[in-house]
Amino acid sequence: MTGRPTRSHGAWLRSTASARILIGGLLIILFGIVVVSATIGAAGIPLTRIAAVFGFAADHADRATVERDTLVLWSIRLPRIAMTMMIGALLAASGVIMQGLFRNPLADPALVGVSSGGALAAAAMIVTGDRLLPGAQAVLPFELLPIGAFVGSLLTTWVLHRIATRENRTSVAIFLLGGIAIAALANAGIGLLVFAADDRQLRDVTFWMLGSLGGATWMKAAIIAPFLAALLIAIPVVAHGLDLLVLGEAEAFYMGIRVEQLKRLSIVLVSAMTGAAVAFVGVIGFVGIIVPHLLRLAIGPGHRRLLPASVCAGAILLLTADTCARTIIAPAEIPIGILTAVIGAPFFLMLLLRQRGLVGP
Repeated sequence: MTGRPTRSHGAWLRSTASARILIGGLLIILFGIVVVSATIGAAGIPLTRIAAVFGFAADHADRATVERDTLVLWSIRLPRIAMTMMIGALLAASGVIMQGLFRNPLADPALVGVSSGGALAAAAMIVTGDRLLPGAQAVLPFELLPIGAFVGSLLTTWVLHRIATRENRTSVAIFLLGGIAIAALANAGIGLLVFAADDRQLRDVTFWMLGSLGGATWMKAAIIAPFLAALLIAIPVVAHGLDLLVLGEAEAFYMGIRVEQLKRLSIVLVSAMTGAAVAFVGVIGFVGIIVPHLLRLAIGPGHRRLLPASVCAGAILLLTADTCARTIIAPAEIPIGILTAVIGAPFFLMLLLRQRGLVGP
């Protein structure tokens, strides 16, 4: 009787150690990508000039060049890097939580319509909110868009949960089909809003549909930061419950998990994180499905390790994609939503074929 727990404990220690090594490696990779992303772009800044911006080797640098590099770095590039990392972390963590909540490895906020619901609410506020404000030239305050996107994402997630769950059982088929139907309805609503929008509103709505990080500022990064902080605080609370929820809701309840509270907290978290991402950068798909699957191959399905690793890997993936999006055809930019779809759609098809047994493991 004593050998089995010992082996189990040893395996747990090895998996924990490997997860810590992986997270440490991801942080090192993330730092390297931050440096690379800060140096390249339409206005390239070599490492030696970045050192001059931070006060190193300033005697050997041209003062006008240092001032220009400082303006580009602190006003444009670093806020964009910070926002990109936080959005990537939120989207990846949303995918992990949604997959654990619905016990469905194919769940993703963008794939099942949660992002579309948030985009519909944001688009509705853009098109109709201006007309409800007093004054003919009134513009909707940007701070209201995250609230609208959060409400839209929350309602979409709640409706999806109600549709897919019956007698404490979640149907994978109904979950996916219901998500597709909700996404179609949301996109139809966005289409109607596009038809009713004027030129300025049309540009803003198109921004949400394609996804872009071009409007990043320190103020927007500061608004997103509390969402990431809430995620980091909630990880220890949510992770243990999601690990036990895999066994079934009844089993998790008998093992001491308050299942309904866990579901409510998870739904609010996913809605808040997805709504924040949609409100500031538009719809960016497939981050929440690529990152968790790759990490499960490396460290297993345990959410105590998977969630922190996903935060790092999501930041790496989106920052890499954004760096490519703004440099491939510089000085123009490829919408980040298009680039992630080009990467993520084949990956998703591969997952479907693996589940059908049509491709190898």
